[in-house]
Amino acid sequence: MATIKLFEELEIWQMARKYSKLIFKLSSSGEFSRDFKFKSQILSAAGSIMDNIAEGFERGGKLEFIQFLSIAKGSCGETQSQGYRAFDFNYISEDELNQLEISAKELGSKIGNLITYLNKSIIKGSKFKDRRI
Repeated sequence: MATIKLFEELEIWQMARKYSKLIFKLSSSGEFSRDFKFKSQILSAAGSIMDNIAEGFERGGKLEFIQFLSIAKGSCGETQSQGYRAFDFNYISEDELNQLEISAKELGSKIGNLITYLNKSIIKGSKFKDRRI
């Protein structure tokens, strides 16, 4: 397994970026685009997924990364829930809801898998690399 040096190399960050772009696309048309508060809320939650993955990675410590991944996973669930509201408000179709749901579940699962992996890992993180503890 190659060492990842940039958060942009993380598959989950790439997936979160695509998911955020999908949310933006769906919220930029019709009645959804005019519900400014809801649109802002769902875009913020979707952006939080990728931003927390990046921030946690950049902190350089395993425990902090796990904490930020947990926040990202929560934001993924929040965005998925908001997708149901968008459907209930007739802002998106059932097919679009299914697309959001599939993407959110896959992303949330992969974030959870990384959390599990990190919890089992003996590596403390890059900021501890040169410390003799």
